Amino acid sequence: MGVHNEVCPLAPPGPPASPQNPPAFVISANYMTPPAPSSARIKYVHVYMPDSLEYQPVACAIVVNAAGAWAGKLLEVEGLPKGLCRPSLPIQPRKRYIFTWHCPNGPGLSCPFLVDTSGAYFRRDGFAGNYLGGMSPSEEEEPDPSDLSVDHNYFQEQVWPRLARRVPAFESLRVQGSWAGYYDYNTFDQNGVLGPHPRLENLFLAAGFSGHGLQHAPAAGRAVAELVIKGRYETLDLRRLGWDRLVDGEPLQEHGVV
Repeated sequence: MGVHNEVCPLAPPGPPASPQNPPAFVISANYMTPPAPSSARIKYVHVYMPDSLEYQPVACAIVVNAAGAWAGKLLEVEGLPKGLCRPSLPIQPRKRYIFTWHCPNGPGLSCPFLVDTSGAYFRRDGFAGNYLGGMSPSEEEEPDPSDLSVDHNYFQEQVWPRLARRVPAFESLRVQGSWAGYYDYNTFDQNGVLGPHPRLENLFLAAGFSGHGLQHAPAAGRAVAELVIKGRYETLDLRRLGWDRLVDGEPLQEHGVV
């Protein structure tokens, strides 16, 4: 996605997006101390998909960046005044694997979602001796996120031995399936970034939950809705997850990421 910096609020949205003229935000900037803008508002979002001819500039009063693993890239697009987006949003796509297996003698229905001290985790998947789980790699072993192929050796060499040490019955498990997906990984403190952007006046953030976004989604959704509709937090005060901690260099560290 690209950005066109619009100084005049009456300027048109611009030409249709195409591979030569990529999708764009159109921004109205407030030049308090020329030539650098002190803040800006997003006026249009240009939407273009490479496999579709459909294109439309969408006028907007509020923009919520909930782009997951690509939320950081969305604020680094060409043409956006760099000074308005510092520090950068430290969110990256990280590839993670999930494996499913069958073990008829494994833990019973009372078994909870279990996270081993080694980082391997699993839970039951239904009632027929099926389980799913995995383990996040170390920083030094991060897989290439450019595709979603599954490294089956990772389960055999890294995950299975740890599971079997925790649950001896898993020594005889049979792998049934696997898939890969993305974490929107916040490299700063592995916690979500939520709330208003400090200098893009009508932009709100809800991304970077680093694998625990499903658990946080109901609270995050309510909080952003309150900000958009009421202009403030009402039932949940989530200011600690805001942009200020990135500026101040004070991480709200999450140690429970699996």
